[in-house]
Amino acid sequence: MIPLSWILIFSMTLFLIGLFGAVSRKNSISIIMGIELMLNAVNINLLAFWRYLHFARIDGLVFIAVVFAIAAAETAVGLALIVSAYRNKRTVVADEFDTMKG
Repeated sequence: MIPLSWILIFSMTLFLIGLFGAVSRKNSISIIMGIELMLNAVNINLLAFWRYLHFARIDGLVFIAVVFAIAAAETAVGLALIVSAYRNKRTVVADEFDTMKG
């Protein structure tokens, strides 16, 4: 069985990679991918703590399902905003989305 500390280190590494990707990139799609990596790291944490602390209860799986639903909604809304902004500005570079006017 894998120790809890290893799973938490993996999750922290995944979260930091996602954070670096979300902060350092200018491409809007890369920023969304970084946010998705961070949400997956949170899911790994939730799953690890559920497995090691409260395996008999279902609470951890419910939290994971909620985070999956939030991640899917965030991706759908984010991609819709990027497509709309691309139609107006003809670019997906986040620095050029400084105004909401067309």
